Order: sequence, then structure tokens, then C-alpha cells
Amino acid sequence: MSNSRIYTAALIVIGDEILSGRTQDKNISQIAKWLNVQGIRLGEVRVIADDMDAIAEAVNILRERNDYLFTTGGIGPTHDDITVDAVSKALDVDVIIHPTARAILEKYYADKGGVNEGRLRMARVPDGAELIENRMSGAPGIRIGNLYLMAGVPHITAGMLDALTGTLEGGAPLLSSTLGAWAPESEIADVLRAAEKAHEGCQIGSYPFFRNGTVGANFVVRSTDAHELETCRVALKAGLEEAGYEVTDGGI
Repeated sequence: MSNSRIYTAALIVIGDEILSGRTQDKNISQIAKWLNVQGIRLGEVRVIADDMDAIAEAVNILRERNDYLFTTGGIGPTHDDITVDAVSKALDVDVIIHPTARAILEKYYADKGGVNEGRLRMARVPDGAELIENRMSGAPGIRIGNLYLMAGVPHITAGMLDALTGTLEGGAPLLSSTLGAWAPESEIADVLRAAEKAHEGCQIGSYPFFRNGTVGANFVVRSTDAHELETCRVALKAGLEEAGYEVTDGGI
């Protein structure tokens, strides 16, 4: 398979507590950075409430149009942890107790009061699933097809990602370079368009800001090709300078 192939992933963040603002999500950033190191681009993120039909619908849409789909949240021991049920519904498979997951939980909780009904919920998986190791709290993550069901607690998710490192097929890592200028975005839109059009293997993101009473923007050039990235960066810098703006390498 060609290295120019760009692998994509989507992420569904699940939980009423995220949407209510009670909990601030930290998983989007850590999963995006981890995926980039694996050579996979995070192309879409959805935040969804603890709603069975909404989760199932999103799972079926996003797993079809991406190489990988990750979910965070909703795989714990309480009644509102319904991610396994929703994914099973989306895939039209039964929910089963995974024997290995059960054994892991029984061992983990042996000196913590044993496995009760709530704790056993964390051994439930869609039929046909494999487990993702969780060294932090026993309860494993779940993989089925191109779906990866992860914990909502960031440090537990981090451990699951660590267990997955190097196991996903990926393309060339996405490289980036940043330029900054005290330039109103509207005045240099043509410069951005021209640079991106002339370098088809590159994308240019524009991130405006307002500081100390002055408008500026940082421009992030992205490509999987180091040479294309550099030629696009040089062209963009020249275009901005030609338009009369001083350009800062690395951004402002």
C-alpha cells in the first residue's frame, strides 16, 4: 500500500457530564496527538449524550467513512454506561460477558470486595470483540473491527493508547510548520488560497487572534511530505511579505 495513503480516524466523546460542562474533556487532545504519531489523522470529533440511539447512529456513520473510530466514555460500572450496548446495537450483535475480561476483573477486585453486578458490567463486550489492556484499573478497553472503545478517564485512556501503540496500520505522519503575522485574515485570504492551490499536497489552517488591540493570525501548513511542506511554507512566507507583512517563523 502506498505511503501517500492518508489514514483517518474519528472520535466520539460520550457523556452527559461533558455536554453539561461538569467535566472538561481532555481526551480529544491526547488521542489526536497519539494518532498523529501513529501516522493517522483525526478528521472528526462528535460529543454525544448518554443516548443509545444517538450513539449507535453516530457509530455507524463514522465507522463507515473512516479507517478507525474511537469512543471515550460509557464503559464503566454504572447504569448510564451504555456504550457497549449502543455499539452492539449498531453492529447488530449480542452483548456477552468476555471470559478473559471477567477473569481480569475477578483478579483485580479479589482484595477489594470481589466482583459485584456493577463491576461485572465492565466485562461486557459486543460479541466478537477483543480486549485492550488496561494496566491502571483492571477493566479493559474493547476493540471490534475498526472500533476502539476507551475509558472516559484521561489517565486510563492514556494507558490504553500506550497498549495500542504501534498496532494500528497507519500512513505517513502528518508534518506541520507554523508562520505568524500581524495581518487581518480577511486581507491575506488570497495569499493563503494561492499558496494552498499551488501545493496540492498541503493544507493551510488559519488561526486569527486579537492581542493588545491588534489583529493577527498564525498559519499552520500541514503535509505528509517534508519537501512539499517546506516549499509551501516558503511560498506562503514570501506571499505574506510581498503583501507588506512581517512574518514570524514558528508563529506569534
